[in-house]
Amino acid sequence: MYLRSNLKALADSHGISIRELARDIDYRFDSVRIMYNDEMERYPRELLSKLCVYFSVTAAELLTFDAEE
Repeated sequence: MYLRSNLKALADSHGISIRELARDIDYRFDSVRIMYNDEMERYPRELLSKLCVYFSVTAAELLTFDAEE
C-alpha cells in the first residue's frame, strides 16, 4: 500500500513546467521535481498546502492511495 503523487498529472493538465510551478508557489525546485516524479518518501506539509491552494484541489486529489503495491 503506497501513496502516489498526482502532481505530474495536475501540472501536465495545466500545461505548467516543474520549474514554473516551483517559482509560482515559492518552493524549492528539487522538492517539487521529486514529488512530480513520484520519488518523494515524506511529503512536507507546507508543500502539500501550497500545491492544494495553487491547483484548487484537496490533498486526496493531490495524493492517491495505491493498494496494489
